[in-house]
Amino acid sequence: MQSDEVVWQIINHGHCSYKVKTSGETFCRNKYSVTGMCNRSSCPLANSRYATVIEEGGTAYLCMKTVERAHKPAQLWHRVALDKNYAKALKQVDGLLSHWSRFLIHKSKQRLTKITQFFMRTRKLLREKRPKIVTLPAREQQREARRESKAHVAAQLENSIEKELLERLKSGTYDNFQSHNLKNYKGVMEPKQETAVPTKQRRTHMEMEYEDGNEAA
Repeated sequence: MQSDEVVWQIINHGHCSYKVKTSGETFCRNKYSVTGMCNRSSCPLANSRYATVIEEGGTAYLCMKTVERAHKPAQLWHRVALDKNYAKALKQVDGLLSHWSRFLIHKSKQRLTKITQFFMRTRKLLREKRPKIVTLPAREQQREARRESKAHVAAQLENSIEKELLERLKSGTYDNFQSHNLKNYKGVMEPKQETAVPTKQRRTHMEMEYEDGNEAA
């Protein structure tokens, strides 16, 4: 026969993996804890008759534990899915816990209220458009930076080589060896300058064309 008082004495004065001690309070990390506090009335392990409300997959469940199922740990908790409507869910809690202690009924309703508020905030946040944070791989960024620096150095080297070759061609370094190839670089060394045609010559040319056109007509 399970003795709740013996279990509580062992948990309270011994070791419990769910217990978290702070400077002021002692908390309980068990997901079935109705208050989250480590005390005699809120301990889900030291109470053979216990009830709480939990949330899983966007649905609130009323979990009830009775001493008749103590010999079946796999079926220890009886779960009932609560309605998504808050008022109907409260009526369900009242109906299923009609003969339970007032403390468990009150705390279960409080947990149901908090879970319902959590659902409302979640739906509100999902409706809002928020910027998506995307992580950038550091190794890939470093690799791209190295590639850019190498390409920049290579481009500078090619430009300097081209400039040096043009300077040598201009100074006549290769006249004795490759003088026949200088014609290919004449446009690069000395860019062509457009000769301006005098205005009077252009007018005379246009008048002559106009006279020729009239004669043909």
